[in-house]
Amino acid sequence: MQMSYAIRCAFYQLLLAALMLVAMLQLLYLSLLSGLHGQEEQDQYFEFFPPSPRSVDQVKAQLRTALASGGVLDASGDYRVYRGLLKTTMDPNDVILATHASVDNLLHLSGLLERWEGPLSVSVFAATKEEAQLATVLAYALSSHCPDMRARVAMHLVCPSRYEASVPDPREPGEFALLRSCQEVFDKLARVAQPGINYALGTNVSYPNNLLRNLAREGANYALVIDVDMVPSEGLWRGLREMLDQSNQWGGTALVVPAFEIRRARRMPMNKNELVQLYQVGEVRPFYYGLCTPCQAPTNYSRWVNLPEESLLRPAYVVPWQDPWEPFYMAGGKVPTFDERFRQYGFNRISQACELHMAGFDFEVLNEGFLVHKGFKEALKFHPQKEAENQHNKILYRQFKQELKAKYPNSPRRC
Repeated sequence: MQMSYAIRCAFYQLLLAALMLVAMLQLLYLSLLSGLHGQEEQDQYFEFFPPSPRSVDQVKAQLRTALASGGVLDASGDYRVYRGLLKTTMDPNDVILATHASVDNLLHLSGLLERWEGPLSVSVFAATKEEAQLATVLAYALSSHCPDMRARVAMHLVCPSRYEASVPDPREPGEFALLRSCQEVFDKLARVAQPGINYALGTNVSYPNNLLRNLAREGANYALVIDVDMVPSEGLWRGLREMLDQSNQWGGTALVVPAFEIRRARRMPMNKNELVQLYQVGEVRPFYYGLCTPCQAPTNYSRWVNLPEESLLRPAYVVPWQDPWEPFYMAGGKVPTFDERFRQYGFNRISQACELHMAGFDFEVLNEGFLVHKGFKEALKFHPQKEAENQHNKILYRQFKQELKAKYPNSPRRC
């Protein structure tokens, strides 16, 4: 009996020692990967030993820390910026989907998370003190109930400088505190929000779209910057990652993702075949077709829809940039930032594409991936104040182009 007991003890001690040895070897292997084996082996390791997801408590602690900082003022002093309400860890070679939204338009995040399999960064603008409080409550609720939000989403908050966001009181979220699932959070947001155009805020505050774009893509090596009410084609993230993994030749290249818009009653196409069928019957059309046709015309949609079907994502043809083309693209490296003097509506993306061209980037249109905007874009009637701001941006754009000549004196290119 004593012998049997001793054997069992020896067995358990041996088993424990073996487990500890395995754990130590795994840690040692992981520490050597980056220096000895490279990215491919590291990816294979994490496929078998994925990192543990952050807990709800860790995410909430990050939210409290970000809000307690009081934020920082932007360069103009007009806006208060809270970085990292939610954070995500990501491979430096990954492609991040960067977007921006008013609080009401956060409703679109659910669809983006379904289609985009990689990391996502969103900058949220709260025009009033009440919206700032709602944004923090939403971040709290989403981080509590949505595992995808905790794992893949970074969220930043911007509000007018005269306001400060605060840590949500556990009693403050009201009905949000009663929610028990991610779907319930988005359903509740759908009931309280009034989604619409980001810059149609109904206040005297200008929507700082370029500040929000810069904030969303901050720290990313490769980023695809889109509007929050757009949906990428299925598998776009994976296709872009495979391109980057197979070659490092994309520095200095803007990989253009053709953008379309669809009637609201239609189901979003998942692949190019579905998109082309809707395009041929007029249910899908080029982005900005009814608002600014020249802004997207260089994409050459007729050529794109007639490309032969392929299984792999790749650049199909080169397009020289011309004013006022404002494509949506994925690029890495020294990508110029968006000029934050442009606010509200008009010339905010054209100006950045213009500088990208001056900085020496080439534009190549991808063969299979695409973006679809929810609903047809139509001409809008602006409030007189907003129309004045649009005219201001038009004048600023002329000035901006002159500034680029001085910034890139040796560039043979012009806007």
